Amino acid sequence: MATPLVVSEVFKSFTMHLRDGLRLPVVADVNFSVASGECVVLGGPSGIGKSSILKMLYGNYAVDSGQILVAHHERIIDIASAVPRTVLEVRRDTLGYVSQFLRTVPRVPALDVVAEPLVARGRPVEEARLAAADLLARLNLPKDLWQLPPATFSGGEQQRVNIARGFITDHRVLLLDEPTASLDAANRKVVVEMIRAKKDAGVALLGIFHDEEVREAVASRVLDVSQFSPRKAAA
Repeated sequence: MATPLVVSEVFKSFTMHLRDGLRLPVVADVNFSVASGECVVLGGPSGIGKSSILKMLYGNYAVDSGQILVAHHERIIDIASAVPRTVLEVRRDTLGYVSQFLRTVPRVPALDVVAEPLVARGRPVEEARLAAADLLARLNLPKDLWQLPPATFSGGEQQRVNIARGFITDHRVLLLDEPTASLDAANRKVVVEMIRAKKDAGVALLGIFHDEEVREAVASRVLDVSQFSPRKAAA
């Protein structure tokens, strides 16, 4: 499918239960698509709803209404209405996510944290570890850290583990939430090269990049999230 991600008429609000059920609109009438081989960057000021859009697409946030359509194997799945088991299946095989924060099981070595998505898809453990080692080396994570749990690492080191874990699979759609935020210039350059390789491989990427240099290097186009402001919709 040339367009593996389509977002149609999505509305999202939060209900503030500690404030008598006050309803706080987040985004309204979100419509866009991401084609294979392009990297669409979500633009706009902080607090406009960029991260909320990514979390809705990944199924972490429920939507008030609308559709989030993902081409999964030979089917079209609506993440907005899919049951949790289906969402987990889509995440395993089709829809990847690299967040700003690494969440892992304590005491699991970094090498196995990175390899786990491949193991979950049926790859032999040693083969998955070799692929993980290749990515960690490319991201300049010292080899003597590979057998240590990432909870002991610095923020930049944890982020490199996070990036390696997110990029190790061949997901058709990849969501990127500030993947270079904690990285030095050398490793930002590596991640830019990795994103370009994903584009060349036909992956559809949707990301948030506050680093202007990185954004300009990877963006096929910038989608201004301000157009989905609830205040504008109500005007």
